[in-house]
Amino acid sequence: MIEVRSLTYRVGDADILKGVDLELPEGGITALIGPNGAGKSTLLHSIAGLNRPAAGTVRIGTLDPFAASGPARARTVALLQQTPVAVSRLRVRELVAFGRWPHHRGRVTSRDEDIVDEALAAFALTDLAGRQVETLSGGQRQRAFIAMTWAQDTPWMLLDEPLNALDPRHARDLMARLHRLSRETGRSVVIVLHDINAAAGWSDRIVAMKDGRVFAHDTSTALLRPDTLAAVFDTPFDVLEHKGRPVVVAR
Repeated sequence: MIEVRSLTYRVGDADILKGVDLELPEGGITALIGPNGAGKSTLLHSIAGLNRPAAGTVRIGTLDPFAASGPARARTVALLQQTPVAVSRLRVRELVAFGRWPHHRGRVTSRDEDIVDEALAAFALTDLAGRQVETLSGGQRQRAFIAMTWAQDTPWMLLDEPLNALDPRHARDLMARLHRLSRETGRSVVIVLHDINAAAGWSDRIVAMKDGRVFAHDTSTALLRPDTLAAVFDTPFDVLEHKGRPVVVAR
């Protein structure tokens, strides 16, 4: 479980996170939604131990990400930021293999190679393993970075807006893969999304944020109500149902 208690993160005189309290159970997909500037990415980076808070605590199981060593943190939680940067002429397999560094620390084993192969296969990149990353399409490149994060083989995987640059087909494909893989492996995924319907269709839980606070936190079906969404986004919504799944439409 991830436990966040009274977390406040400040930049200058501005509180970006304001006394956030949150518990995230293990397993499945948790989506963070909310308007721009709500604090979603800041919270994700704080959970990963990158944003040292002005007050409050974070625990990932028994790990304090702000007190743990870099390698210990990187074996517990993997973070993919919004705009990852790849070194020029790096091949896809080499990029994905970077995810193994916290484990082998330069002494690569056959197990590390096997996990890289598994990550390439999991995100449909095996045929692209020899390609240079800069020659890939935006969607392929995004999958390669997510495969690198997956190869880190951590109990928790944090993804910051991974659907950026993906068309509807590839966005759906990625969410379906994460949904399936989280169930097959037992890993926990926390994902920042602007697409509410992607959260509705594939997440187990949703955390709705507004003004640096957690506004609501519940199962996807329970949280996705017109009144809740209207209060979070300051705009009216209809919530419909299609094939047993909620569909959210802004009015």
